[in-house]
Amino acid sequence: MTTTLRPTEPLQHNTDGTCSRRYQVCVNSRPVGSMHLGTSAAFGDRMARIMDLRIDEPDRRRGRGTVAVLAAEEVARSWGCQQIETGVDGAAGAAGAALRLFEALGYVHRSRGMEKPLGEVPPELPVGSLERPMGAAEFEAWLAYESEGYARVWIERGVPEAEAYAKSRHDHETLLPHGLATEDMLFSVLEHEGVRVGTLWVSLQDGKAFVFDVEADGAHRGRGHGRTLMLLAERQAIAAGRRTLGLNVFAGNTPAERLYESLGYETTRYSLYKDLL
Repeated sequence: MTTTLRPTEPLQHNTDGTCSRRYQVCVNSRPVGSMHLGTSAAFGDRMARIMDLRIDEPDRRRGRGTVAVLAAEEVARSWGCQQIETGVDGAAGAAGAALRLFEALGYVHRSRGMEKPLGEVPPELPVGSLERPMGAAEFEAWLAYESEGYARVWIERGVPEAEAYAKSRHDHETLLPHGLATEDMLFSVLEHEGVRVGTLWVSLQDGKAFVFDVEADGAHRGRGHGRTLMLLAERQAIAAGRRTLGLNVFAGNTPAERLYESLGYETTRYSLYKDLL
């Protein structure tokens, strides 16, 4: 039997600069599912994206999805893409099979999104720990440091240096058009017994709160301040009327992953990628 992708629409050129196309997944010309393939708004034409893959229930567990992904990779190569990425919903049952499929084909974990439902009572910070708003001079120094670190993370995951720095500039300019004064963005400094020990960036958008950056200062790591910063994020979210707190953690950051899991965060989405040789 032959599994192929059959286009169901012309190649779409989207307003954000990406292109995309929808396909039927067919076995001997018989439709058995669907595929939505496109390019990345963040990385341009070098990065393809499997935005959706569905195999009809009667044809699952027969290798249809595997062959469909391999066919999508060939399409991506014909578009000139050098990498391909995808996302897998974090629901335990569905995630397991999908993750096994992509991992078997050489896809590498890039990051995962996590969320935690919040109650109405904010957690207490440890004795001696206090938060204060970040000052203007502190913000400028923090932004330069955080932007550099963000770019380096992408470089470590196979993104060319120039593109990684361009993404860092684009993302920060988009999220922070007014810098420290950007609406619904909270920038905090954590102090313990009068000494600065870390920083926190929380966004209040779309009815939820999201931790964009959390970091204990280098000289004060390993002393529980990362946990305190996350408790502070919960306090800020609850005070703003949000009942869900989300974050993104890059693969390989094992201490952070363990911390979030210990605090009750659950994975909502996995992000994976593969180099197209």
